[in-house]
Amino acid sequence: MTKSEVARSYRDKYGAKMPSLKLARIMYAENKLTFKDVEAARMVLRYIEGKTGNKERKKVLQSKYLMPQERPRNPYNLPESHQDKRIPFKLPTACNNILLISDLHIPYHDIDAITLALNYGVENKINTIFINGDLIDNHQVSRFEKDPKKRSVKQEFDATKQFLRSLRATFPNAHIYWLKGNHCIRWEKFLLQKASEIWDDPYFHLEERLQLNEERVHLLDDKVLVKAGKLSITHGHHVFKGVFAPVSPARGAFLRTKQTVIVGHLHRASHHPEITLDGEVISCWSTGCLCELRPDYSPLVSNSQHGFAHILVEKDGKFHVKNFQIINGKLY
Repeated sequence: MTKSEVARSYRDKYGAKMPSLKLARIMYAENKLTFKDVEAARMVLRYIEGKTGNKERKKVLQSKYLMPQERPRNPYNLPESHQDKRIPFKLPTACNNILLISDLHIPYHDIDAITLALNYGVENKINTIFINGDLIDNHQVSRFEKDPKKRSVKQEFDATKQFLRSLRATFPNAHIYWLKGNHCIRWEKFLLQKASEIWDDPYFHLEERLQLNEERVHLLDDKVLVKAGKLSITHGHHVFKGVFAPVSPARGAFLRTKQTVIVGHLHRASHHPEITLDGEVISCWSTGCLCELRPDYSPLVSNSQHGFAHILVEKDGKFHVKNFQIINGKLY
């Protein structure tokens, strides 16, 4: 079945009223071997609907999938734009009891800290696991100095696959989302820079290399802002850029985003509330990590802390955040 045939079958199944982007997400989730990403699926939908320009539209004029043109898309014949429109990814409303973990940096994870976090998830009957970046370390493909004694690329992938398999076994019915962090995208950058010839082959990307479909893990691009109700979630490497490393990551997140958000990346648990003139409360959180606290690049002095968060989302989008620290094997 061609990509266009797949798109037509999904349009038949879900009807003409479903927005193309929403349908593209469904198509990609169920056909990751066919489409590179959500945008690739969306482009095929736009083609069969006649939304990819007048030249391509003429090819589908007799098709039942042709969508009416809402308005002239480029009445002044401006040059083609390559802008990316950033659309937040909204977690389904069913994802209302969330265990948020981040910065495991497998295979340099801390087993005791992860065990405490997963135990908490089991005890509180969470229905969603959200991995907020840096699940895998990708040490050997980083641009920094390599340590030949560190784990190989294969060992890192195998350990990450084992973790995801154990995670699914522990939470067989939970939704699992993985938002890429700056360490996760090291692999993509390596492929693009060192092996560009195979870049467009999905076999070599994280989805297939880690067999995410088998464990029903939804992988999200690191540039996507995620929404759990009214709470924004992002890993943090696009917030804390350059030399900007605040004493309080939560306050730093507020200064950069000016909205309620929870981040990881800096491996420190913190909370920072602000009150607007209208009396609105804006709260920002940063979570601790679940990896080694004194890595080779900072073996003596480190402010890293172990931790995770529990997020409860109400039907109206309001939410509750419990931001836990793990100190000496106990939750605080």
